[in-house]
Amino acid sequence: MGYGLTSKMLVNLVGGCAQAKNVVPGSTLWTLDGDRTVQTTVVDVAAVKARAAVDVVTDHMTFSASPDLLLATPDGWTHAADAAGKTVAWTPARKLRRERPAIRPGYEFGYLVGATCADGTVGKNYVSLVVNEERFAARYATALTSCTGLPARLEAVTRPSGYLKRDLPGFRVRVVSSYLSDALRHYVGGDAHHMRQRFPRVVLRDLDTFEGFLDGYIEGDGCRLKHWNGRMIASANAAFLAELAPIIGARFTPKAHGASQLCVSDRWRTRGTFTPEYHPVRPPEFTWIKVQEVRPRPALGAKPFTFYSYRLAPYPTFLVNGHLVREPW
Repeated sequence: MGYGLTSKMLVNLVGGCAQAKNVVPGSTLWTLDGDRTVQTTVVDVAAVKARAAVDVVTDHMTFSASPDLLLATPDGWTHAADAAGKTVAWTPARKLRRERPAIRPGYEFGYLVGATCADGTVGKNYVSLVVNEERFAARYATALTSCTGLPARLEAVTRPSGYLKRDLPGFRVRVVSSYLSDALRHYVGGDAHHMRQRFPRVVLRDLDTFEGFLDGYIEGDGCRLKHWNGRMIASANAAFLAELAPIIGARFTPKAHGASQLCVSDRWRTRGTFTPEYHPVRPPEFTWIKVQEVRPRPALGAKPFTFYSYRLAPYPTFLVNGHLVREPW
C-alpha cells in the first residue's frame, strides 16, 4: 500500500508549490510545529504503485492521496480514508512565504496595541493609524518600528469631517504586514472592530508593557482630568472597559446609551490589583477546518496510481496545500 500523494498534488516547498512527483532529496518543505510554521528537509523520496486512492474534500480544496496517509486532527492523527466529517489542521498556503517580524514585548509593544485598539485600523494585510495630532502619529510610528522592526513613517493626509462638513488635515502611519495584522486581530479575540474587540490580555505580561498599553489607549480614547490626579477613558465598547477596570482597581458602571467612562488614577499601581499573565506575542498560524467528504478513487484501466512519500528531518510532517499530513509511523 502506498502512503503518500498522487503525482500531481501540490506540496508546499519553501520556494513555492511543486507537484509531488517533482520533490527531490534536499528540497525544503513547510510544515507546522504546534501553532507555528517551520521548515523541514526531504532526506529521501519513495514511489509506490497502488490501485486505490481517495479524494479528500475539505473546506478549501480537494486533494488525492493514499487511503493510509495521516491527517492531523484535534484528537491525533487519522487516516485519510477515515477523515470524513473530522476537523484537520490547515494553514493558508499563500501566507507561508510572508515576512514574520520578531515582535518584542515591552512598553513600545504595549503602546502599539493600545493605540491601535483606540484609533487604529487592522486590515487584511496592513495596520494603520490616522489621527489629527502629528505628535501622536509620530509616537505610534516609533513604537511600531521599535517593537517589530518594520519601517513606519508619517504621511500628511486629509480626511472628511462629518461635523464640520469639510476636509481636515491629519497624519497617517501605515505598514503592510499580514503577520502583524493577524497578530493584532488575535490579541483582541479575532475581530479588531472597535465595538467588538476584546481586551488584549497579551499586554499583561509585565507592568512595563501594560503601562505602554494604557498610554497608547488613553492617547486615542481618553484625556487627562483637570481637577483629579488621573485620566479618563471614554468608549462605547463597555465590555472592553469592564475587563480593564479590575486590572487597575477601578469601579466601572457602563452607560445604557452612548460612550461609557472609566477613570484611571495616577496611583492605580499602589492598589496591587495588577497580576502578570503570560500570553505569547506570536500569532498562531494554523486553524482547524472540516473534511466535507472522502471519495474512493479506484485506478482506471490497467494503469495504477503512483504515490510519492518522503522521509523528512527534523520534522516528519509536511503541508499539502496548507493541510498538515504525515506518513504512518
